[in-house]
Amino acid sequence: MAHSKSAKKRVLVAERNRERNQAVKSRIKTMVKKVLVAVELKEVETSKAALSVAYKELDKAVTKGIMKKNTVSRKKARLAARVNAL
Repeated sequence: MAHSKSAKKRVLVAERNRERNQAVKSRIKTMVKKVLVAVELKEVETSKAALSVAYKELDKAVTKGIMKKNTVSRKKARLAARVNAL
């Protein structure tokens, strides 16, 4: 357990950041899933709309430092390939 006042604060801040990061990652997974479901149902317009929303969420995660740039780039490329295959 933390002893100093600053260490106690760091524990609280770390927990708050962990919850925020977890929420963002969960939202990203949901958006990616929506794209994949639209692709499976062969809905071109829906998948393109969902793809742009997923791109926005992924890019936001990079700027916030939640995910690495190359990871997001890879995810975006794979999603785009699935949508373009329609």
